Amino acid sequence: MARSKAYHWGEDGIAAICDRYQLPVFGLALRNGKDPILKERLFGLTPGEGNHGEDVKEYYFYLDNTPTHSYMKYLYKYPQAAYPYSWLITENRNRAGRGFEFELIDAGIFDERRYFDVFVEYAKTSSEDVCIRIKAIDRGPEPAPLHLLPHLWFRNIWSWTDPPGQPSVISDGPGVDGAIILAADDTGAAHLKNLPFEYQLGKRYLYAQADGRTLFTDNETNAQRLYGLPSVYRYTKDAFHRSIVNGEHDAVNPERRGSKACIHYEYMVAPGGSVTLRLRLTPDSLSAPLQDVEGIIAQRCSEADEFYSAVKPPKATDDEKGVQRQAFAGLLWTKQIYLFDVDKWLEGDDSKFRPPGSREWIRNRHWRHLNSMRVLSMPDKWEYPWFAAWDLAFHTIPFALIDPEFAKEQLFLMLFEQFQHPSGQIPAYEWEFSDLNPPVSRLGRLACL
Repeated sequence: MARSKAYHWGEDGIAAICDRYQLPVFGLALRNGKDPILKERLFGLTPGEGNHGEDVKEYYFYLDNTPTHSYMKYLYKYPQAAYPYSWLITENRNRAGRGFEFELIDAGIFDERRYFDVFVEYAKTSSEDVCIRIKAIDRGPEPAPLHLLPHLWFRNIWSWTDPPGQPSVISDGPGVDGAIILAADDTGAAHLKNLPFEYQLGKRYLYAQADGRTLFTDNETNAQRLYGLPSVYRYTKDAFHRSIVNGEHDAVNPERRGSKACIHYEYMVAPGGSVTLRLRLTPDSLSAPLQDVEGIIAQRCSEADEFYSAVKPPKATDDEKGVQRQAFAGLLWTKQIYLFDVDKWLEGDDSKFRPPGSREWIRNRHWRHLNSMRVLSMPDKWEYPWFAAWDLAFHTIPFALIDPEFAKEQLFLMLFEQFQHPSGQIPAYEWEFSDLNPPVSRLGRLACL
């Protein structure tokens, strides 16, 4: 259902980034010509589907990152065969908690190295000007097709009011030689309601290589597919899947505008060969936007080397230094803006369409005050990245080595009125905030001193 539901709360995406309040989001989607679903997000199993609980059945690696996110590097291993969605579910269910989990590699789709290494790198020119490089390498023995689809979309904050608000808009940008441009604009659109100040970004431009084609739709739910009801909106969030995988070319907006857009690149990659995309996401209108991308990435990577050379233990081996640096990358990549308004979750976004009455008794009905719009250190996606104060507290110990101010802030947040219960209890984890945890936050506070 995920590909057809409007992005509204926390977003996901492969190697995705966003602004402070997760309004515009940039992420990558892929297709190998055989998958039944456009690969827009990592696939995982729920507790009832997994052999030993919930688990993401993908291979992805956080290779590098800095505390300011001036340089970031990510690797996703994308099989060239059709992804075995149903097999992963049925085989793990059949094992019924006995024996090993049935992993993606057990399905044989990585045999003979028939996969792509897809590297995604970000390098900041300034705090809001980001250069992007996507490089895909065919590790297999034969030429293989590959679709790369860099996405830009706005989180839907406009459809849940009565009447609905005005959506943000992405359209074709002004022409520049050698580049495609997506222009994103939230001016005049619905604003976030629960901030004590006005927050909007204005215009943003995504510049990209000119050998692709732009597609547009709206970040709206496809009610027909999900519920068998007529969709209010003509163009829905799953339009790119329907167009590219299903051949429904009328699913995308011919007027070339919407709240979700992508640039579609299609290649046949030689064995051992590679393709590289260069993009730039910036508030500035530039005449030669892609000219400096390689140089900026090289500079920020060099600065990351310099930063971590000052952090490493003096007697560490090269392997130990690499382990430490990649561990820091994992912490930094899994920071996210944690969006959760418990009262709204219990009551529903729209009073005309209340959630099932059972929701009030599932969990967290004593935590209606909890309303997070904070950037938090989250557990990784191997398990759905839900908030856990235990994990956050342990994370602050290594965070104190590279970003002590962020580490301190994480511990302070748990004492803010948006989180701490009036009784004085710190929330435990999203599954049930009332559960009890050992006082591990004290360890984090000691590490930050």
